[in-house]
Amino acid sequence: MMAPAAAELGVRLRVLVEDPASSAAQVVTDAPVGAASDEAAIRDLVAPGDARGAASVLTFEHEHVPGTLLSDLVERGTPVHPGPHALLQAQDKIVMRERLTALGVPCPRWAALPADPEEGRAALADFLATEPSGQAVVKTSRGGYDGKGVRVVSDPGDVDDWFGAVAAGGPRLLVEEKVPFTRELAALVARRPSGEVRTWPVVESIQRDGVCSEVIAPAPDLPEAVDARAREIAVAVAEGLDVTGVLAVEMFESAGPDGEPVVSVNELAMRPHNSGHWTIDGAVTSQFEQHLRAVLDLPLGDTSPRAPWTVMANVLGSTLDELTDALPDLLARFPEARVNLYGKGIRPGRKLGHVNVSGTDLAEVRRRAVAAAALLRGERPGAENTEES
Repeated sequence: MMAPAAAELGVRLRVLVEDPASSAAQVVTDAPVGAASDEAAIRDLVAPGDARGAASVLTFEHEHVPGTLLSDLVERGTPVHPGPHALLQAQDKIVMRERLTALGVPCPRWAALPADPEEGRAALADFLATEPSGQAVVKTSRGGYDGKGVRVVSDPGDVDDWFGAVAAGGPRLLVEEKVPFTRELAALVARRPSGEVRTWPVVESIQRDGVCSEVIAPAPDLPEAVDARAREIAVAVAEGLDVTGVLAVEMFESAGPDGEPVVSVNELAMRPHNSGHWTIDGAVTSQFEQHLRAVLDLPLGDTSPRAPWTVMANVLGSTLDELTDALPDLLARFPEARVNLYGKGIRPGRKLGHVNVSGTDLAEVRRRAVAAAALLRGERPGAENTEES
């Protein structure tokens, strides 16, 4: 999804792909194959080749890149954005929580569990005993995403297998309070090396089975003071961790002591993020163009919305043999829908694409975005979803 913006700006992309049929390889011609953990492949990616120059900057679309390798590349003169010192916060949730706490960023109550299994179980039992609901959230410190590596527990035995993995050298565990949130929000911010920062409107993220299903931009009925506070937190995180590029700060909105809404930070993603896909069609500058501008230290673009409301609906799995089979019907019913298909193989629950719809009536915008995504999943909406209605 960064390729169209790169082409418009005259920026050449070279992308390391794990498979020649991967999404990125379908749209970027310079796409050598290799794993993100393959040191030789990454060094070759940024080095000058027979008919190419050395990379101006190295960036990435997930956090699973060896930090030691990135540090070495920086020392050898290759700009890396976000830098390895910042990326560590997204790679290790314990490190992230320690740093955010030190910065004074509001977070759920949390604790790192001891690596020794027996001590870890005892510490978890003590934490659970202080929770009014009798439940807490246990996370693996590394490797989790989209609901993976996260469990709601009421007894230490609920994560016995994870304690066993820790004993065998796996990632440590942390425990957090189960926040009684009213909804989930996301604040997207971009920062370039010279320090310029821009934020987009705070959005509401609707999760199903631990995976983002919809994003509503801006978050409905969000008080102006809470929007400002969420953006302020996002900027504080970006500056405090020295993040360059796009950063998504996922947050909980909950009721404060006086009943007024307050926010706390749940997760960080140091890259263009699913919560920002609405910006492709709904903002003056998309998160993908902004990420390119930021990592190249170019002036950042306007983040104003193009319409009062934009709703992104994810396509999570499908019963169709080919998603494109739905396009004639979808585009006839919803000519305003902006469809983005990722070129991925179909399997249950997989993010295969998304649909953006913008407009002035939130209820109608959301209905049409959700109905269009349903067609791509192979579902047949009723007559109420036709263009004539």
